[in-house]
Order: sequence, then C-alpha cells, then structure tokens
Amino acid sequence: MLTLTNRVLMLSWEYPPVIEGGLARHVRKLSEELVRQGVAVDVLTRGAGERTEDGRPAVEQRGGVTVHRVREPNWPRDLDRFVAWVEHMNEDMLRAGEALAEERLAEGRGYDLVHGHDWLVANACSALAERLEVPFLTTIHATEHGRHQGWVQDQPQSHIHAVERWMAQRADSVITCSHYMRGHVADIFDIDEGRITVIPNGIDPRDLRPVDDLQTLRQKFAAPDEQLVLLVGRLVYEKGFQLALDALPGVIERVGNVRFLVAGSGTHEGELKAQAERLGLNDQGVFLGWIGDDALHSLYRIADLCVVPSIYEPFGLVALEAMASGCPCIVADTGGLREVVPSGERVGLRFNGGDAEHLGVMIERLLVDSELRDRLVAEASEHVLSFDWSDVAQRTRGIYRQLAVDPAEEEVRR
Repeated sequence: MLTLTNRVLMLSWEYPPVIEGGLARHVRKLSEELVRQGVAVDVLTRGAGERTEDGRPAVEQRGGVTVHRVREPNWPRDLDRFVAWVEHMNEDMLRAGEALAEERLAEGRGYDLVHGHDWLVANACSALAERLEVPFLTTIHATEHGRHQGWVQDQPQSHIHAVERWMAQRADSVITCSHYMRGHVADIFDIDEGRITVIPNGIDPRDLRPVDDLQTLRQKFAAPDEQLVLLVGRLVYEKGFQLALDALPGVIERVGNVRFLVAGSGTHEGELKAQAERLGLNDQGVFLGWIGDDALHSLYRIADLCVVPSIYEPFGLVALEAMASGCPCIVADTGGLREVVPSGERVGLRFNGGDAEHLGVMIERLLVDSELRDRLVAEASEHVLSFDWSDVAQRTRGIYRQLAVDPAEEEVRR
C-alpha cells in the first residue's frame, strides 16, 4: 500500500541550465517549491554528459532538488531525426531511472510517484512507473495538434500526436495549465475531463531581474520621442508574430515614432524577416534572436507595450512576465491567454485572435492613451500575485496525495 507521497521522480527533457523553452523554468520552480513544502524530488533530465566514476549520470544539487543528467546534450533540428533522438533519450532515462530507483530502495527511500512533463519523456515515465509499481502523473504543457492547428496526419506530427494520445490515456492523472487546455486535451485524446486537473503556471517577480542601466539599453533601440513595441517568444507560426508585423505599418502611419523589437528564434524566423522587409519595416525594428533571461527581463522594463498575438497558446507566460515587469499587454483572445488576461480591460487588452486589423486598432489605442497604460500596469501588478508558485506546488501535492491512496483502502473508506 502506498503512503503519503514523500519522494517523487520528476522527468523532463530540459532543466536549467539546459533551457529550450518555458518548460525548463516551470519544472525547476515547481521542483524547488515542492522541496520547500517537504517533498523529496529527484529530477531526471539531460545535460552535457558528465559521468561519475562508475558510469552513472552526473548528480548535482540545485535549490534543494537532486538533479540527475543523462548524456544527451544536443538534439537535431530536423524533426524526423528528432523523433529518433527522443526515443534514444528515453532509453537512457529508463536505464538511469532504474539504477536510481534501486539506489533509493537500498536506502529505504523508494519513490511514491513518477511525474513526467510532455511527450518527450512519456515512454521512460510509463516504463519506470510500471517497474516501480507506482502511479504515473503527466503534465501536458502543449499538444502537437494545437501547435499545428489540427494538421497531424503526416509524419512526424502523426507520431508525436499518437504518443501524446497514448500518454494521456495511459497516465493515472493529467495536469494542464489552463481550463482551455483541459477541454482541448479531453477532446482530442478522448479522455474524461474528470481525470484532468487544472493548475496554472506560476511566476515569481523576484526572478525577473533586469540589467542595471535600463536607460542606456533603451537608447539602443528607441529615441526618447519614440515608443517601443515588444514581441517575445519562439518564432514559430502558432505564436502569431506575422499578425503583429501586418498590423505595424498602419500603426506607424497613424501614430508615428513607433519602433518594434522581436526577441526569440525559431523555424519561422526567416519568413518573419522577409515579411518585415516586404512591409517596409526594416528601418523600424530589430530581430534580436535568442536572448538570455536577464536581457529579456530588461526588455520588458524598457518597452511601452508587449504584444502576445498567439494563434495557439496553452497558457501565456510571456504576458504574465510582462505584466509582472510593469509592461502593459495586448494579447490574442484565444486559448489560455483568456485566463491570464481576463476580459474587461482591467489588467490588459485583448484583440480578436487572428485579426491583424483589430490588433492594430488596439496597439494604437494603448500607445496614445497613457492614462489607460498606467491603469493597466497598476491593476496587473496585483493580478500577477495570484499566480504563485507556492500555490502551484500545494495543488500539485494534492494530486500526489490522491494518487497515493491505495484503491482497496479507498473502497473500505467508502
């Protein structure tokens, strides 16, 4: 019979300092907060391939979390090769997880639960849960179906979609980051919504540390009489940056003295740069490429507004970070963004998703109305405090406790 969960094996394909996107930061903050709340967390992830003398994965302590890294430092950008690479990574994680579990059992501290994040580690998670005879919990941060607007009939998207479907149906419980995602996951994977718990992402404003000299940084991108529009994220189609670029020429013509920054990299980068050239925007903005966290946090502080124009968005962390940094937001009225920026123009503005013309109207409105900007910033600074990592961890522990109840014992209680 399982007891109250006190040791969790957490699997993620990325964990700081290996950062591919928002998932790494989520798993780190969740793991560290779980440790603060009394849960022992071992994270199994990938790294630069260091090994101990007996060949086991390198181990490090980060924020109270014990991190174990298998040797998978780089990954191929070609999706067909990436799928094979993921399978190989799962094999390595499975072997490392089995060895780690034996070590913990020898210490009298076996795992009570396996908690995985997204399809990339699903096979290793499922196999480890079966061999350890413990529950398998998965957090689904996004889906291939959503990223490709339902076009998952061809390889490799069809393979990834199939793995995600199997993972959602195989897991003993599922977490999503928004109510939108709960409905989406239940619908496309044909599972009962009752098996899915919504736990939003958290944010810690103390992590959003800018550089010291913000004035000098702003001068690099905009003159004192110019206003700066910021776009942040992976440069992929579903993030909708093409809509923002389409909206900007009209805004610049009507408002004047408007510049833009695009911070991020991705498969759509070349197309976006070509679009900016066609629209005559090359002299009005800069594509910065991938930037580190301190630089990103600084950009939020120097921008006059941040636009999040996603076509598909499970949650909307960029909007949350911008609001926590005092940067007013305009977001698409779609997906999880509706929950991060509620209707009513209290903490941010929303535009009709996919409508570049309406986005232009909202950008112009916010740029010319300083009183509106100030009000949104003030309200948003309070709103972001409700996305607290302590609460995220506490609610996650609630799922752990539910899964840790032996079914026979539960039946006796009834």
